[in-house]
Amino acid sequence: MSNVFLLLGSNIGDRVALINNAIDLIENKTGKVLKSSLFYETEPWGFSDSKSFLNKVIIINTNLTPKVLLTELLKIELMLGRERNQMQYSSRKIDIDILFFNDFIINEELLIIPHPRLHLRMFTLIPLAEIAPSFIHPLFKKDIHTLLSECKDTGKVKPYSINIGI
Repeated sequence: MSNVFLLLGSNIGDRVALINNAIDLIENKTGKVLKSSLFYETEPWGFSDSKSFLNKVIIINTNLTPKVLLTELLKIELMLGRERNQMQYSSRKIDIDILFFNDFIINEELLIIPHPRLHLRMFTLIPLAEIAPSFIHPLFKKDIHTLLSECKDTGKVKPYSINIGI
């Protein structure tokens, strides 16, 4: 069994429902959710849009291989209305990124693990640091807390109001 860190994001439609539906489908089709961060409201990264994203990081335990997991996650995105276009960064109903898969290092055309830009993004590092601050990035050999303290991203990331009272 492998531990996998996933980042979920949405900025179109009922963002909370879409992310929660994605988590349910992930648990039904890929593996048990071990841990989940709070929801965070974040500015779009890499493009301009007036719609904020909601983001959340989860850790799952799976017996799938990285490629099979990616295939399943892409199917879940499609089921939840994800439309892919030519632009790398754009608004979307749901986005599911593999951040880490154990301590694997994979660099293939369609699959790069660890996620190549996670250390540049506060919207990824803040929820990661919430649930796994001491996890060591297998390439950089630094823990998440250190990567967060070194990140130069100035995008706003704040806990989303749905978390109040949890």
